[in-house]
Amino acid sequence: MKLRTAMLAGSALVSAVATSAIAEEITIATVNNADMIVMQKLAPKWEEATGNTINWVVLEENVLRQRTTTDIATGGGSFDIMFIGAYETPIWGAKGWLTPLDDFADDADYDLEDIFQLVRNGLSADGHLYAVPLYSETSFTFYRTDVFEKAGVEAPTEQITYDAFAELVAKVHDPENGVYGTCQRGKAGWGENMAFIGPLANAFGAKWFDMDWQPQLDSEEWNNAITYYVDLMNNYGPPGASANGHNENRALFKDGKCATWVDATSAANDVRNPKTSTVADVTDFFQAPKQVTSNGTGWFWSWALAIPASSQKADVAKDFLKWGTSKEYYEMVGETEGWVAVPSGTRASVHEDPRLLEAAPFAETIKNAIFSVDPANPTRDPVPYTGVQFVAIPEFQGIGNYVGQQIAAALTGQATVEEALANSQKFAVREMTKAGYIK
Repeated sequence: MKLRTAMLAGSALVSAVATSAIAEEITIATVNNADMIVMQKLAPKWEEATGNTINWVVLEENVLRQRTTTDIATGGGSFDIMFIGAYETPIWGAKGWLTPLDDFADDADYDLEDIFQLVRNGLSADGHLYAVPLYSETSFTFYRTDVFEKAGVEAPTEQITYDAFAELVAKVHDPENGVYGTCQRGKAGWGENMAFIGPLANAFGAKWFDMDWQPQLDSEEWNNAITYYVDLMNNYGPPGASANGHNENRALFKDGKCATWVDATSAANDVRNPKTSTVADVTDFFQAPKQVTSNGTGWFWSWALAIPASSQKADVAKDFLKWGTSKEYYEMVGETEGWVAVPSGTRASVHEDPRLLEAAPFAETIKNAIFSVDPANPTRDPVPYTGVQFVAIPEFQGIGNYVGQQIAAALTGQATVEEALANSQKFAVREMTKAGYIK
């Protein structure tokens, strides 16, 4: 089906604001990932249709979080749209830092109800919607079918333990031929290495806080998890792993350098796209491992677009949000980039589209994996918080970043695991005491 030009020039997506005589420039802060690169490529269509223009501020993930957090907390007004996630959105929305998007429900063409309720709930606070998603994800294991076959290894058909995963990784590790057994995040940051390490720690029975909000980072469970991680990466990971975040590992995997990779389901579209990946035809997936529990072993995340309350161009920004997360936008991606490249985990209609299911048969697996995650039950033991790879409190960003730095130091040998966790515990106790959670 040819892309309808009506959606660009005459559809409901082009609002009265967008067709007004006065053109505006909006500034969008975004991460440098594949889906947002596609959005930047297609955005001139919105600019042409509306007369408005976009100033893109494209930042590495850790830098994006730092810049947007500082700007929104101070009311700086540097951005009209921010690419943020399921951690920041409810917290910032509840503080009044984001523009509510409840009026999107009144737009029949946008069809807010088509967005999965789990995803909408994760981007809401106090009954108000504060961001709309481009894609949502959990985590699973990418693996090279050709490498497994060569090593005589059968891929798991059910969830295996991390111990079994390490045994599997050892068999497919082939550095002499440029293929490392596994590539996992090592770059420090609450949304980088801790996105993998958080669910790993959950699998080992660890928790961030007990029911009294006392930090638990120096526990035996955390020690077991981080010792496992350091050993796994030093024995079977690529050199310089402490510099590798999601994007770096995605590039390594697409270039054929990794036999396994536990990371975001949303990357499957890119890894399985023959236009962008050298291993598109030899990549498959199995569930992220467990250990002493399966609770919290696959994360939940949405990358979404939100409007800071400080923006003076909210109406134009809303028009872009409706365009960039609409049914028509996903169709545009499918028609121009291939249906395998369409962002996943957001709209029911997209996941039911025969064109997507033919090009990306793993789309159903992704949807099912996302809906299997329970952020309210993330650990083996009862905890006072929600969130799988993060804790849904404002203080977590600072604590998570510090812990990520300490674990990166353990990975490089600059600290022992025990030292890294002892430092993390002291920092967390200090921050939680300062915030009034504990005395």
